[in-house]
Amino acid sequence: MVSVLAVSDEVDEGLYVDPRCVRGAELILACGDLPFDYLGYLMNALDVPLVFVPGNHDPDVRGYRTARSGMTVRAGLPADTPWPSGAINADGRVVDVGGLRIAGLGGSPRYSDGPNQYGQREQARRARALSGRARWRRARDGRDIDVLLTHAPPRGVGDGDDPPHRGFECLRGLAPRLRTPLLLHGHVHPYGSDTPDRDLDGTVVRNVVGKHRFDVVAGARLSP
Repeated sequence: MVSVLAVSDEVDEGLYVDPRCVRGAELILACGDLPFDYLGYLMNALDVPLVFVPGNHDPDVRGYRTARSGMTVRAGLPADTPWPSGAINADGRVVDVGGLRIAGLGGSPRYSDGPNQYGQREQARRARALSGRARWRRARDGRDIDVLLTHAPPRGVGDGDDPPHRGFECLRGLAPRLRTPLLLHGHVHPYGSDTPDRDLDGTVVRNVVGKHRFDVVAGARLSP
């Protein structure tokens, strides 16, 4: 059992005043569109790891990699990442952090020329690549994905009607293929209304705009 603090889209000013209400969280999962200095503050205040995917209002985070020397580079040149030191960008990746296996797929449907936006077919290609990485990891050690971390929701499962807030169709198939029990997303602001969990073929789909604290059981699986 891993105690998770999930955050997305809206800065909780109360955490700046007093973070004690989320003390005990063992892992921070961030679903995008939050200032990176806010994420850095949370990491430092709680002294726990943080995994994130980018949202459509975040800067372009593509192309960074760690060279053999240990230096971070982009386009072959040394570069500082825009996200906080020590945070883990899970976009398009499968990562094992804090006892959980997490798959990430950030971004929103394309509605402008800004970063971290994808057409439905483009995101579907990214989803297939992520699914392949998850299968490879499962073949090595038998572990499935504990959490699928996205910015936008699946199409028709907690998304909006306007083009920027429509969900991705590919997520409807990706979650069952990964056999993950939990999909966390942001992007769709509830504006004070309730956001009940939704079911997607056995996967719990949860909107985590703001802050949410809950436990995740590592190794929980859907039926094949």
